[in-house]
Amino acid sequence: MSYSYNRLNKDDVALLMVDHQSGLLSLVRDFSPDDFKNNVLALADIAKFFEIPTILTTSFEDGPNGPMVPELKAAFPDASYFARPGQINAWDNEEFVAAVKATGKKQLLIAGVVTEVCVAFPALSALEEGFEVFVVTDASGTFNPTTREAAWDRMSQAGAQLMTWFGVGCELHRDWRNDIEGFGGLLAGLLAGHLPAYANLIQSYEQQSLAHKR
Repeated sequence: MSYSYNRLNKDDVALLMVDHQSGLLSLVRDFSPDDFKNNVLALADIAKFFEIPTILTTSFEDGPNGPMVPELKAAFPDASYFARPGQINAWDNEEFVAAVKATGKKQLLIAGVVTEVCVAFPALSALEEGFEVFVVTDASGTFNPTTREAAWDRMSQAGAQLMTWFGVGCELHRDWRNDIEGFGGLLAGLLAGHLPAYANLIQSYEQQSLAHKR
């Protein structure tokens, strides 16, 4: 069976941040609160670094779901923002879908809360309409590993690709030499800011470089 490796293309992808709301975040139990916040903000930073069109949406934010977390609104002050009055599946909101299609992008990065609903429903809907869908698993959260894995299985069987924020950043970047400063450049600094292990790697590299120059 042949396989076609369809990579993320920074010039043909949009990011959908779905229902990262204050109330819904309290439901996330498959990541610690600190880890999950870090993952979501890392994805946001990657989208800003590559200037990826980003669309924000919430559902029933005047109710218990609550407003979108302020860090995301601050990260994307000019992004399209849709406070859905009640549709559970963001794809059922005509304005949201129109905004997605207006980006002209064929690939969609999707992250949200909770995984089996707020991520899975629009992901499946977008796949049905011919988009390439990449689900950012560690920037999406839910009640427990069982519900998460059921959602991952459902989406991957339908054709969605499951990724992590670090994988997204590296696949978009392609080659460290694309960053003007190379290995220690802007993207590497961004990654290190959200991943302590990667920060240690960069520090080790810098120390070795200094030692060689002496």
